[in-house]
Amino acid sequence: MAFVVTDNCICCKYTDCVEVCPVDCFHEGPNFLVIDPEECIDCTLCEPECPANAIYSEEDLPPEQQHFLQLNAELAQNWPVITERKAPLTEAEQWDGKPDKLQYLER
Repeated sequence: MAFVVTDNCICCKYTDCVEVCPVDCFHEGPNFLVIDPEECIDCTLCEPECPANAIYSEEDLPPEQQHFLQLNAELAQNWPVITERKAPLTEAEQWDGKPDKLQYLER
């Protein structure tokens, strides 16, 4: 079982979650974070740290967000690990809560 970063992280990229991860399973892209499901130990520490509520356990992943499980696994293979908190993207507050942000994902 793993945790999954979903749609609401896109264009926000809050990094509060990466500092609490004991296994460094977060990977950073230009405007999105992902969790490597092979590294995640299901510790639950990251989920409450996300100000955008964009992290779900695999078993609680909403049906409309299921495709993010595969997307996290795919992008984690290409993006570098992130272990320290950084400032969110400049317009994070304006993007937080906007639906259907997958079209804005930068790879």
